[in-house]
Amino acid sequence: MLDRIAGYLAAEPVRVTAFLRLPLIALIGLLVYTWEVDHWLPEVYEVVLGAYAIAAVGWLIVVLRGPVPRWADWTSTAFDVLVVVVLCLVSGGATAALLPVFFLLPIAVAFQDRPALTAILGTGTALCYLVVWIVYSKRDDTVGMPDIVYTHVGFLLWAAAATTALCVVLVRRRARVNKLQNVRRQLVSEAMQADERHNREVAEHLHDGPLQTLLAARLDLDEVRERNDDPALEAVHTALQQTAAALRSTVTELHPQVLAQLGLTPAVRELLRQFEARGDHTVHADLEDVGKPESQQLLYRAARELLMNISKHARATTVRVGLSRRGDRVVLTIADDGRGFDPAIVASYVADGHIGLGSLLARFDAMGGAMEIESVIGQGTQVTATSPPESG
Repeated sequence: MLDRIAGYLAAEPVRVTAFLRLPLIALIGLLVYTWEVDHWLPEVYEVVLGAYAIAAVGWLIVVLRGPVPRWADWTSTAFDVLVVVVLCLVSGGATAALLPVFFLLPIAVAFQDRPALTAILGTGTALCYLVVWIVYSKRDDTVGMPDIVYTHVGFLLWAAAATTALCVVLVRRRARVNKLQNVRRQLVSEAMQADERHNREVAEHLHDGPLQTLLAARLDLDEVRERNDDPALEAVHTALQQTAAALRSTVTELHPQVLAQLGLTPAVRELLRQFEARGDHTVHADLEDVGKPESQQLLYRAARELLMNISKHARATTVRVGLSRRGDRVVLTIADDGRGFDPAIVASYVADGHIGLGSLLARFDAMGGAMEIESVIGQGTQVTATSPPESG
């Protein structure tokens, strides 16, 4: 999921350019049709422009359907340059009709966060436009060099300066956003570490203090029960056993030893064992050994929270859990056949049992991970949690 999101965002400049390309092609065709300019190679001109339009529509469909390779930005720009050169070669006196497409080149690069390349390509576009007009005017004395050409060149130079400035602003803004995201990620990481240290300290205090005192009291009570067969003592003994079990459960939730000692996979497997023991659910687990990833505490918390939500709200009979490593990330998937819900309420309303889920979404987002919720009312829910990338 996170790879798809990253690919989508990385391809955003390509998508913007793909949208801008179509009206410019239409404008070129309209200008040429309206002016009825005599071309050197009219059939070739029409074929090139038609093929360019078809390719532009096809490219727009491709970039909208899914992730785009990283080389797509410069490839599409290089293709634009090639088409402009070909159209200039076969257009004869229709150079002015090509003016709109010259504006596409600097704009296409401006959204790629490359100020130097934007300035070079924008300035070069204006100069090339002027050179093409000079060449055509020399070849055909009836055409001459219209004064409007210099105005066009001025507009192209202004567009080059404007798009370069826009690119600089976008680069600086992205740098600030990335810096803020890194600070946010660091703060969330430190908060989680502080939370973990606090939980461990509380767990150790409960284990070494109240729980040991309670167990000692139960042993003393066992000695008294051997000498005195009083039903009241049985009730006290049962209460002590239940309290000790509840304390052990609290200590485990605060600081699961199996997670710290054995890793994420055994910890999730133990969660599933407890989940099955508490309710009437059929669990299908496909758990790979992922070791001890850096984000195991976050993933373990997600697994515990999601299983708890299923137990409380889903009314499910079957639960499927998957755990696997994909490159430098760990992916946890939990699906159920319960009653489902509208995922929009998690982002809109933090209420009635969705506080934990909303908190998980915020934590994964802040840490550079992702959590995808797919749910349809009456058809169950599937949650896919992807960890942040491993630093090593």
